[in-house]
Amino acid sequence: MAGILFFLSSGLFLGWSLGANDAANVFGTAVASRMIRFSTAALVGSCCVVLGAVTAGSGAAEGLTKVADVDAIAGAFTVALSAAVTVAWMTRAGLPVSTSQAIIGALVGWNLFAGKAPNLHELARVASTWVGCPILAALFAWVLYHVTALVIRLLRLHLLWQDQLLRLGLLLAGAFGAYSLGANNIGNVMGPFLTSAPFAPLRIGSVELLDARQILFLIGALAIAVGIVTYSQRVMIVVGRQLLPLNPVAAWVVVVAHSLVLLIFSSPALNDFLASYQLPPIPLIPVSSSQAIVGAVLGVALAQARGKAVRQFRWSKLAGIAVGWVATPIAAGILGYVLLFIVQNIFHEPVYGATP
Repeated sequence: MAGILFFLSSGLFLGWSLGANDAANVFGTAVASRMIRFSTAALVGSCCVVLGAVTAGSGAAEGLTKVADVDAIAGAFTVALSAAVTVAWMTRAGLPVSTSQAIIGALVGWNLFAGKAPNLHELARVASTWVGCPILAALFAWVLYHVTALVIRLLRLHLLWQDQLLRLGLLLAGAFGAYSLGANNIGNVMGPFLTSAPFAPLRIGSVELLDARQILFLIGALAIAVGIVTYSQRVMIVVGRQLLPLNPVAAWVVVVAHSLVLLIFSSPALNDFLASYQLPPIPLIPVSSSQAIVGAVLGVALAQARGKAVRQFRWSKLAGIAVGWVATPIAAGILGYVLLFIVQNIFHEPVYGATP
Protein backbone atom coordinates (compact mmCIF):
# COMPACT_ATOMS: atom_id res chain seq x y z
CA MET A 1 0.00 0.00 0.00
CA ALA A 2 2.85 2.40 0.84
CA GLY A 3 4.32 1.84 -2.62
CA ILE A 4 1.00 2.59 -4.32
CA LEU A 5 0.60 5.78 -2.29
CA PHE A 6 4.09 6.88 -3.31
CA PHE A 7 3.32 6.37 -6.99
CA LEU A 8 0.01 8.21 -6.53
CA SER A 9 1.94 11.27 -5.34
CA SER A 10 2.36 12.52 -8.91
CA GLY A 11 -1.41 12.28 -9.40
CA LEU A 12 -1.86 14.28 -6.22
CA PHE A 13 0.58 16.87 -7.54
CA LEU A 14 -1.42 17.00 -10.77
CA GLY A 15 -4.62 17.38 -8.73
CA TRP A 16 -3.08 20.27 -6.83
CA SER A 17 -2.03 21.88 -10.11
CA LEU A 18 -5.53 21.45 -11.52
CA GLY A 19 -7.03 23.01 -8.42
CA ALA A 20 -4.62 25.93 -8.64
CA ASN A 21 -5.29 26.46 -12.35
CA ASP A 22 -8.45 24.99 -13.86
CA ALA A 23 -10.58 25.13 -10.72
CA ALA A 24 -9.91 28.86 -10.55
CA ASN A 25 -12.13 29.19 -13.61
CA VAL A 26 -15.21 28.23 -11.61
CA PHE A 27 -15.16 31.26 -9.32
CA GLY A 28 -12.66 33.47 -11.16
CA THR A 29 -15.21 35.85 -12.65
CA ALA A 30 -17.15 36.14 -9.38
CA VAL A 31 -14.03 36.82 -7.31
CA ALA A 32 -12.57 39.23 -9.87
CA SER A 33 -15.85 41.19 -9.92
CA ARG A 34 -15.76 41.28 -6.08
CA MET A 35 -19.17 39.68 -5.73
CA ILE A 36 -17.82 36.72 -3.76
CA ARG A 37 -14.89 36.58 -1.38
CA PHE A 38 -12.06 34.25 -2.25
CA SER A 39 -12.40 32.41 1.08
CA THR A 40 -16.06 31.63 0.36
CA ALA A 41 -15.27 30.56 -3.19
CA ALA A 42 -12.46 28.29 -2.00
CA LEU A 43 -14.63 26.57 0.62
CA VAL A 44 -17.65 25.99 -1.62
CA GLY A 45 -15.50 25.02 -4.59
CA SER A 46 -13.49 22.50 -2.58
CA CYS A 47 -16.56 20.73 -1.19
CA CYS A 48 -18.39 20.57 -4.52
CA VAL A 49 -15.40 19.41 -6.55
CA VAL A 50 -14.99 16.46 -4.19
CA LEU A 51 -18.69 15.63 -4.44
CA GLY A 52 -18.63 15.78 -8.24
CA ALA A 53 -15.54 13.60 -8.52
CA VAL A 54 -16.83 10.86 -6.22
CA THR A 55 -20.41 10.70 -7.51
CA ALA A 56 -20.00 11.35 -11.24
CA GLY A 57 -16.34 10.99 -12.21
CA SER A 58 -16.39 7.58 -13.87
CA GLY A 59 -17.75 8.58 -17.29
CA ALA A 60 -15.00 10.97 -18.37
CA ALA A 61 -12.23 9.01 -16.62
CA GLU A 62 -13.13 5.82 -18.45
CA GLY A 63 -12.99 7.69 -21.75
CA LEU A 64 -9.41 8.71 -21.03
CA THR A 65 -8.26 5.08 -20.87
CA LYS A 66 -9.22 4.71 -24.55
CA VAL A 67 -6.39 7.09 -25.44
CA ALA A 68 -3.82 5.04 -23.50
CA ASP A 69 -4.49 2.27 -20.99
CA VAL A 70 -1.41 2.65 -18.80
CA ASP A 71 -0.77 -0.83 -17.41
CA ALA A 72 2.12 -0.20 -14.99
CA ILE A 73 2.01 1.83 -11.82
CA ALA A 74 5.41 3.45 -12.51
CA GLY A 75 4.18 4.44 -15.97
CA ALA A 76 1.04 6.01 -14.53
CA PHE A 77 3.18 7.86 -11.99
CA THR A 78 5.41 9.24 -14.75
CA VAL A 79 2.51 10.24 -17.02
CA ALA A 80 0.84 12.16 -14.20
CA LEU A 81 4.14 13.74 -13.15
CA SER A 82 4.83 14.95 -16.69
CA ALA A 83 1.41 16.57 -16.95
CA ALA A 84 1.67 18.05 -13.46
CA VAL A 85 5.06 19.66 -14.07
CA THR A 86 3.80 21.14 -17.33
CA VAL A 87 0.64 22.54 -15.73
CA ALA A 88 2.50 23.87 -12.68
CA TRP A 89 5.00 25.71 -14.88
CA MET A 90 2.20 27.27 -16.94
CA THR A 91 0.32 28.18 -13.76
CA ARG A 92 3.36 29.96 -12.38
CA ALA A 93 3.45 31.95 -15.61
CA GLY A 94 -0.15 33.02 -14.91
CA LEU A 95 -1.64 31.19 -17.92
CA PRO A 96 -4.94 29.28 -17.62
CA VAL A 97 -3.46 26.25 -19.34
CA SER A 98 -5.43 23.09 -20.16
CA THR A 99 -4.82 20.18 -17.79
CA SER A 100 -6.72 17.97 -20.23
CA GLN A 101 -4.24 18.75 -22.99
CA ALA A 102 -1.31 18.14 -20.65
CA ILE A 103 -2.50 14.66 -19.68
CA ILE A 104 -3.31 13.76 -23.30
CA GLY A 105 0.17 14.84 -24.38
CA ALA A 106 1.74 12.78 -21.59
CA LEU A 107 -0.38 9.73 -22.51
CA VAL A 108 0.71 9.99 -26.16
CA GLY A 109 4.30 10.15 -24.91
CA TRP A 110 3.66 6.91 -22.97
CA ASN A 111 2.20 5.25 -26.07
CA LEU A 112 5.27 6.15 -28.12
CA PHE A 113 7.71 5.00 -25.42
CA ALA A 114 5.84 1.72 -24.91
CA GLY A 115 5.79 1.09 -28.64
CA LYS A 116 2.02 1.04 -28.74
CA ALA A 117 0.23 2.60 -31.69
CA PRO A 118 -1.80 5.60 -30.56
CA ASN A 119 -5.57 5.25 -30.92
CA LEU A 120 -5.89 7.76 -33.73
CA HIS A 121 -9.69 7.58 -33.76
CA GLU A 122 -9.87 8.42 -30.08
CA LEU A 123 -7.22 11.13 -30.41
CA ALA A 124 -9.27 12.70 -33.20
CA ARG A 125 -12.33 12.68 -30.93
CA VAL A 126 -10.29 14.32 -28.17
CA ALA A 127 -8.88 16.94 -30.55
CA SER A 128 -12.40 17.73 -31.75
CA THR A 129 -13.36 18.66 -28.19
CA TRP A 130 -10.47 21.13 -28.07
CA VAL A 131 -12.23 22.99 -30.86
CA GLY A 132 -15.82 22.20 -29.90
CA CYS A 133 -15.51 22.96 -26.18
CA PRO A 134 -14.85 26.74 -26.45
CA ILE A 135 -17.30 27.09 -29.35
CA LEU A 136 -20.05 25.33 -27.40
CA ALA A 137 -19.30 27.45 -24.32
CA ALA A 138 -19.48 30.63 -26.43
CA LEU A 139 -22.83 29.54 -27.85
CA PHE A 140 -24.26 28.75 -24.41
CA ALA A 141 -22.99 32.07 -23.04
CA TRP A 142 -24.46 34.04 -25.95
CA VAL A 143 -27.91 32.48 -25.42
CA LEU A 144 -27.78 32.70 -21.62
CA TYR A 145 -26.74 36.33 -21.70
CA HIS A 146 -29.72 37.37 -23.82
CA VAL A 147 -32.17 35.27 -21.77
CA THR A 148 -30.80 36.58 -18.46
CA ALA A 149 -30.89 40.20 -19.63
CA LEU A 150 -34.52 39.74 -20.73
CA VAL A 151 -35.53 38.22 -17.37
CA ILE A 152 -33.87 41.07 -15.45
CA ARG A 153 -35.71 43.65 -17.56
CA LEU A 154 -39.06 41.93 -17.03
CA LEU A 155 -38.61 41.54 -13.25
CA ARG A 156 -37.57 45.19 -12.72
CA LEU A 157 -35.92 44.42 -9.42
CA HIS A 158 -34.65 47.06 -7.04
CA LEU A 159 -30.87 47.41 -7.28
CA LEU A 160 -30.41 46.08 -3.75
CA TRP A 161 -32.47 42.95 -4.46
CA GLN A 162 -30.75 42.53 -7.79
CA ASP A 163 -27.35 42.67 -6.10
CA GLN A 164 -28.34 40.07 -3.50
CA LEU A 165 -29.81 37.73 -6.09
CA LEU A 166 -26.73 38.03 -8.26
CA ARG A 167 -24.45 37.19 -5.35
CA LEU A 168 -26.55 34.13 -4.56
CA GLY A 169 -26.68 33.22 -8.24
CA LEU A 170 -22.90 33.44 -8.55
CA LEU A 171 -22.45 31.28 -5.48
CA LEU A 172 -24.84 28.62 -6.78
CA ALA A 173 -23.33 28.78 -10.26
CA GLY A 174 -19.87 28.35 -8.74
CA ALA A 175 -21.04 25.33 -6.74
CA PHE A 176 -22.50 23.82 -9.92
CA GLY A 177 -19.29 24.62 -11.77
CA ALA A 178 -17.11 23.00 -9.12
CA TYR A 179 -19.30 19.88 -9.18
CA SER A 180 -19.03 19.72 -12.98
CA LEU A 181 -15.28 20.24 -12.79
CA GLY A 182 -14.89 17.39 -10.33
CA ALA A 183 -17.08 15.09 -12.42
CA ASN A 184 -15.20 15.84 -15.64
CA ASN A 185 -11.61 16.61 -14.72
CA ILE A 186 -10.99 13.98 -12.04
CA GLY A 187 -10.21 11.79 -15.05
CA ASN A 188 -7.18 13.98 -15.74
CA VAL A 189 -5.91 13.47 -12.21
CA MET A 190 -6.59 9.79 -11.59
CA GLY A 191 -7.42 8.42 -15.05
CA PRO A 192 -3.88 7.10 -15.67
CA PHE A 193 -4.13 5.02 -12.47
CA LEU A 194 -7.45 3.29 -13.17
CA THR A 195 -5.83 0.11 -14.48
CA SER A 196 -2.66 -0.07 -12.41
CA ALA A 197 -3.69 1.09 -8.93
CA PRO A 198 -6.97 -0.48 -7.83
CA PHE A 199 -8.19 -0.12 -4.26
CA ALA A 200 -10.45 -2.44 -2.30
CA PRO A 201 -14.01 -1.11 -1.82
CA LEU A 202 -14.71 0.72 1.43
CA ARG A 203 -17.35 -1.20 3.38
CA ILE A 204 -19.07 -0.97 6.73
CA GLY A 205 -20.40 -4.44 7.35
CA SER A 206 -22.21 -5.50 4.21
CA VAL A 207 -22.79 -1.91 3.06
CA GLU A 208 -20.42 -0.60 0.38
CA LEU A 209 -19.83 3.11 0.95
CA LEU A 210 -17.35 3.69 -1.88
CA ASP A 211 -16.20 1.39 -4.64
CA ALA A 212 -12.53 1.09 -5.57
CA ARG A 213 -12.76 3.72 -8.29
CA GLN A 214 -14.53 6.22 -6.02
CA ILE A 215 -11.78 5.88 -3.41
CA LEU A 216 -9.21 6.75 -6.07
CA PHE A 217 -11.32 9.72 -7.16
CA LEU A 218 -11.75 10.89 -3.56
CA ILE A 219 -7.99 10.98 -3.04
CA GLY A 220 -7.50 12.96 -6.25
CA ALA A 221 -10.35 15.35 -5.48
CA LEU A 222 -8.89 16.20 -2.09
CA ALA A 223 -5.67 17.20 -3.88
CA ILE A 224 -7.70 19.43 -6.21
CA ALA A 225 -9.32 21.05 -3.17
CA VAL A 226 -5.92 21.81 -1.67
CA GLY A 227 -4.90 23.46 -4.94
CA ILE A 228 -8.01 25.65 -4.89
CA VAL A 229 -7.36 26.84 -1.37
CA THR A 230 -3.63 27.42 -1.63
CA TYR A 231 -2.81 28.78 -5.07
CA SER A 232 -5.81 29.62 -7.26
CA GLN A 233 -6.21 33.36 -6.69
CA ARG A 234 -3.69 34.42 -9.33
CA VAL A 235 -5.35 32.60 -12.22
CA MET A 236 -8.76 33.77 -11.01
CA ILE A 237 -7.66 37.32 -11.61
CA VAL A 238 -6.15 36.46 -15.02
CA VAL A 239 -9.37 34.86 -16.24
CA GLY A 240 -11.76 37.21 -14.48
CA ARG A 241 -10.20 40.53 -15.48
CA GLN A 242 -7.58 40.32 -18.19
CA LEU A 243 -9.71 38.93 -21.03
CA LEU A 244 -12.75 41.16 -20.58
CA PRO A 245 -14.05 43.38 -17.74
CA LEU A 246 -17.14 41.49 -16.53
CA ASN A 247 -20.13 42.82 -14.64
CA PRO A 248 -21.84 40.42 -12.20
CA VAL A 249 -24.52 39.34 -14.70
CA ALA A 250 -21.90 38.49 -17.31
CA ALA A 251 -19.86 36.68 -14.64
CA TRP A 252 -22.87 34.50 -13.78
CA VAL A 253 -23.46 33.69 -17.44
CA VAL A 254 -19.81 32.73 -17.96
CA VAL A 255 -19.74 30.32 -15.02
CA VAL A 256 -23.03 28.62 -15.94
CA ALA A 257 -22.08 28.25 -19.62
CA HIS A 258 -18.70 26.80 -18.67
CA SER A 259 -20.30 24.37 -16.21
CA LEU A 260 -22.88 23.12 -18.69
CA VAL A 261 -20.14 22.27 -21.17
CA LEU A 262 -18.18 20.27 -18.60
CA LEU A 263 -21.30 18.41 -17.48
CA ILE A 264 -22.24 17.50 -21.06
CA PHE A 265 -18.88 15.78 -21.59
CA SER A 266 -19.27 13.89 -18.27
CA SER A 267 -22.81 12.53 -18.49
CA PRO A 268 -23.39 8.89 -19.52
CA ALA A 269 -27.13 9.52 -19.09
CA LEU A 270 -27.09 12.24 -21.76
CA ASN A 271 -25.02 10.00 -24.01
CA ASP A 272 -27.53 7.17 -23.61
CA PHE A 273 -30.39 9.56 -24.33
CA LEU A 274 -28.79 10.68 -27.60
CA ALA A 275 -28.06 7.10 -28.58
CA SER A 276 -31.71 6.13 -27.97
CA TYR A 277 -32.69 8.60 -30.70
CA GLN A 278 -29.82 7.45 -32.94
CA LEU A 279 -28.03 10.78 -32.55
CA PRO A 280 -24.22 11.08 -32.55
CA PRO A 281 -22.80 10.38 -29.08
CA ILE A 282 -20.82 12.97 -27.15
CA PRO A 283 -17.25 11.91 -26.24
CA LEU A 284 -17.11 11.19 -22.51
CA ILE A 285 -13.66 12.54 -21.81
CA PRO A 286 -12.13 15.25 -19.63
CA VAL A 287 -12.29 18.58 -21.46
CA SER A 288 -10.50 21.81 -20.76
CA SER A 289 -12.07 23.99 -18.11
CA SER A 290 -9.84 26.84 -19.27
CA GLN A 291 -11.00 26.51 -22.86
CA ALA A 292 -14.63 26.46 -21.73
CA ILE A 293 -14.24 29.59 -19.61
CA VAL A 294 -12.42 31.50 -22.36
CA GLY A 295 -15.09 30.48 -24.87
CA ALA A 296 -17.82 31.61 -22.49
CA VAL A 297 -16.15 35.00 -21.96
CA LEU A 298 -15.93 35.45 -25.74
CA GLY A 299 -19.61 34.49 -26.05
CA VAL A 300 -20.54 37.22 -23.59
CA ALA A 301 -18.44 39.71 -25.54
CA LEU A 302 -20.31 38.82 -28.72
CA ALA A 303 -23.68 39.07 -26.97
CA GLN A 304 -23.16 42.53 -25.53
CA ALA A 305 -24.59 45.41 -27.54
CA ARG A 306 -23.04 47.33 -30.46
CA GLY A 307 -19.77 45.39 -30.47
CA LYS A 308 -18.22 47.53 -27.71
CA ALA A 309 -17.42 44.48 -25.62
CA VAL A 310 -15.80 42.80 -28.61
CA ARG A 311 -13.51 45.79 -28.95
CA GLN A 312 -12.79 45.63 -25.21
CA PHE A 313 -11.92 41.95 -25.43
CA ARG A 314 -8.18 41.61 -24.98
CA TRP A 315 -7.35 39.63 -28.09
CA SER A 316 -3.62 39.79 -27.42
CA LYS A 317 -4.16 38.04 -24.09
CA LEU A 318 -6.28 35.40 -25.84
CA ALA A 319 -3.45 34.88 -28.34
CA GLY A 320 -1.04 34.24 -25.47
CA ILE A 321 -3.43 31.74 -23.92
CA ALA A 322 -3.85 30.00 -27.29
CA VAL A 323 -0.09 29.64 -27.59
CA GLY A 324 -0.13 27.95 -24.18
CA TRP A 325 -2.84 25.55 -25.39
CA VAL A 326 -0.76 24.55 -28.42
CA ALA A 327 2.48 24.20 -26.46
CA THR A 328 0.97 22.24 -23.55
CA PRO A 329 0.43 18.78 -25.13
CA ILE A 330 3.72 19.00 -27.03
CA ALA A 331 5.69 19.91 -23.91
CA ALA A 332 3.94 17.27 -21.78
CA GLY A 333 4.53 14.60 -24.42
CA ILE A 334 8.24 15.35 -24.77
CA LEU A 335 8.74 15.61 -21.00
CA GLY A 336 6.78 12.39 -20.49
CA TYR A 337 8.93 10.47 -22.96
CA VAL A 338 12.15 11.70 -21.31
CA LEU A 339 10.93 10.91 -17.79
CA LEU A 340 9.72 7.46 -18.83
CA PHE A 341 13.20 6.71 -20.16
CA ILE A 342 14.76 7.87 -16.88
CA VAL A 343 12.36 5.92 -14.67
CA GLN A 344 12.79 2.68 -16.62
CA ASN A 345 16.51 2.83 -17.39
CA ILE A 346 17.96 4.60 -14.36
CA PHE A 347 15.53 3.63 -11.58
CA HIS A 348 14.74 0.27 -13.20
CA GLU A 349 10.99 0.56 -12.71
CA PRO A 350 8.94 -0.96 -15.56
CA VAL A 351 6.70 1.73 -17.01
CA TYR A 352 4.56 -0.54 -19.20
CA GLY A 353 3.37 -4.13 -19.28
CA ALA A 354 3.76 -4.80 -15.57
CA THR A 355 0.40 -4.36 -13.90
CA PRO A 356 0.67 -5.52 -10.27
